[in-house]
This record gives sequence, structure tokens and C-alpha cells, in this order.
Amino acid sequence: MPQKPGSMYREVKGQPYTRKEYVGGVPHVLVGQFTMGNRSADFESEVTLIGEERCQIRDAALEAARVTLTRVLTKNLGEENFKAKILVYPHHILRENKQATGAGADRLSEGMRSAFGKEVGNAARVEPNQELIKIWVDEDSVDVAKEALRKASMKLPTPCRKKTED
Repeated sequence: MPQKPGSMYREVKGQPYTRKEYVGGVPHVLVGQFTMGNRSADFESEVTLIGEERCQIRDAALEAARVTLTRVLTKNLGEENFKAKILVYPHHILRENKQATGAGADRLSEGMRSAFGKEVGNAARVEPNQELIKIWVDEDSVDVAKEALRKASMKLPTPCRKKTED
């Protein structure tokens, strides 16, 4: 069964569900790594991507943003001239009540109005004005970092803004 669209899980509803020890078969987090680039170097400038609305970001969207960000930075600056970090972790477990399909499915699903559901993925819950991604670069590379964050923000379900600190 294909993955449902991220818009189904964008809104924050109910309590966070994070206790993996009570749940069997939780899908693994799709984000490959949370820190990229040169981890040991000191850089002059810091550019931050900030989410403006309260929402849930699926781990697949975080991974897509990470891949886009890393590709732009590596292509323009090289692997040793930046450090990037994803600051949110997808703790929340997403659940879905699988619906029956076919003839007579409307009668089968009648008694399942508030069903608990089965685990289908992970998401990070984000509050307004929360920092999502940080990039550290030298002063002459700030424009490249801003462009990388702009492209990465296209993959996320919330409007974002960038903040620069020297």
C-alpha cells in the first residue's frame, strides 16, 4: 500500500505518541544523518531555518529537505566548507486505521469510528518559530547557505523564514 500524502498528517491532533516500548513494529526513522559536512571546523556565520506554523513534519519530508540541502551545499562549497544540522527529531508515531475496500466495505467499517490504528510512520512536532535546520559557513558563503535553506524549505509542510547570525 503506498504512503498517504503528508497533508493528512500535517495538523497536530491529540497527545504525542512516543512510547516505542509499548508499540510493536514501529517503522524506523528515514533521516539518514542529522549532522552533515565538516563537524570539527569553526565557521564565522550561522544561518537558521525557522518554521512559522505549528505542524507535524514527516521523517520522509525531513530526509528530502536534508538531501536537497546537502546537494546544494556540496555542489557549491565542497564537503569541507560547511556544517549543517537538523534540529528536530521525529519522535511522534503516526497511526492509521486501515480502511477496508471492495464490495460491502461500508458495512465492515461502520463500527470503527475512533479506532486506535496501526503504526505507519514517524513525525516531528514543530511549534511556531522553532528552529528546524542550522548551517554554519564562512562569511562569503552565506548567500549559498540561504539558497540551500530556501530549496530545503520547499520540501517542508510549513512556511519558513531564514535568520542569519555572524
